[in-house]
Amino acid sequence: MDPAVRAHGLQYGMAQITLVLPFALPAPEFAADLTRALQAPALAALLSRTSGRAFHPLAPGARVLPHELFVAQALGLAHGPVPAVAASAMRGYGLDPGDGTWFVVNPGHVQIGHSHLQMVDPRQLDLREDESRALFETARGPFRDGGYELRYGRADTWFMRADAWGDLLTSSPDAAVGMNLTDWMPSGPPARAFRKLQNDVQVEWYTHPANAAREARGQAPVNTFWPWGGASFAHEHAGKLVRAAGGRAGAAPRVAAHEAAGWLDALGDQLDALSDAAALLGAHKPDDAPLLLVCGNAAAPAIAADWGGWLQQMGRLEDALFAPLLAHVSAGRIKGLRLVLSHRDGHLDAATSPLAQRKFWRKPNLEALR
Repeated sequence: MDPAVRAHGLQYGMAQITLVLPFALPAPEFAADLTRALQAPALAALLSRTSGRAFHPLAPGARVLPHELFVAQALGLAHGPVPAVAASAMRGYGLDPGDGTWFVVNPGHVQIGHSHLQMVDPRQLDLREDESRALFETARGPFRDGGYELRYGRADTWFMRADAWGDLLTSSPDAAVGMNLTDWMPSGPPARAFRKLQNDVQVEWYTHPANAAREARGQAPVNTFWPWGGASFAHEHAGKLVRAAGGRAGAAPRVAAHEAAGWLDALGDQLDALSDAAALLGAHKPDDAPLLLVCGNAAAPAIAADWGGWLQQMGRLEDALFAPLLAHVSAGRIKGLRLVLSHRDGHLDAATSPLAQRKFWRKPNLEALR
């Protein structure tokens, strides 16, 4: 446990509700201007009247985003700075991972930039169920020929078994989006086998009817797959031991997600609207299991550097979540609230409570976002 976190009383179990907001922390170079433009008085109160607050840079060597690592660690699904989430996500889709080593597989599109390869944000693919199923079935041949197993979760989330790839170093797709893929491609001893499999699948997909139909509609073809989040029974067992050693061996938190990646949806309840998230928060009782809610609607505009869109999404969060949360905390209906706001390089971790909200001498402001 980070000493700064312990000193501020931000241990996971002390907050009954943890709200994780990917990319709700603005990029540092734009933070001052965006903070001035953001109208979010409830968020300001939640971040100003706290029992503890700290910023945590992303762990060195992590090839994921801060919120991905935070969630994995909170659930005991991290292997060092690597989220080992594949096996648990499979169970969320009703699939049995058995004792194999599995990876989350996201179909994607890689394009040639001015000087390097870049991956398109998977959210922009808008991959339909029928297209995904067709591409999946075609890919099963090369996977099977290579000695790998491919399983289907949902349109944007598949799983592959590769028992010999336990030491493959991977990056999450969201961390790699928009970056020079030279630095983010899977590496390590199994990387050569990955590249061969990737090439074999790309050949099959190049003239695939599903891709032809996508291009006819002006959509990017699916021309690659991205493995990450490798996990096995051994990884899960090790994560549980680490969680227990950190004093977090109590009841596992209930997970819910809105506009989040497929692996996150698989770990808990998928919420279709922010109003569903607000209702879930309002119904939470102090004796319920801890709740971990991930709302990812600010991620897409932030990744695209669409800061007008980011302000709009933060406004949605203010109205639908921050204002009701502030009312619930102030009235004592929520005893402990933890807010985790992140950008690419780290996350802000703040805790508040009914007692903290009585600190009337602290004028609400959004300085914590800078």
